[in-house]
Amino acid sequence: MNTEQNQATPVALDALPAAVRTFVTAHLAHDYDAEMASFAEDATVTDEGHTHTGLGEIRAMLTRAAGEYTYTTEVTGAYRLDDARVDVVHHLEGDFPGGVVDLHYRFTVGAGGLIADLVIEP
Repeated sequence: MNTEQNQATPVALDALPAAVRTFVTAHLAHDYDAEMASFAEDATVTDEGHTHTGLGEIRAMLTRAAGEYTYTTEVTGAYRLDDARVDVVHHLEGDFPGGVVDLHYRFTVGAGGLIADLVIEP
């Protein structure tokens, strides 16, 4: 557990900001339209060290990532970091290198209530 998470407050999924709840539910269902509706137009997503900016790049990254491997995903925890940031932990098992990983989806929600930034990392 990282230092930031040690200072975080555990939170139930239904208590997360609406855009984050929408993203998590849609992500688990591979509903790309609903996922995209949760992002601000100028949002950024950083995954595997690459930052994707804007809805077009984000959609391309999400659909490409979902099609690369076969895997199962389970949300194992959620934490409020501060008023604008939350960390949702996903446990993945599948045919990707290593076969098992816990990924932190660290969201920043912007002033409009939509996701402004998402960092995905172990």
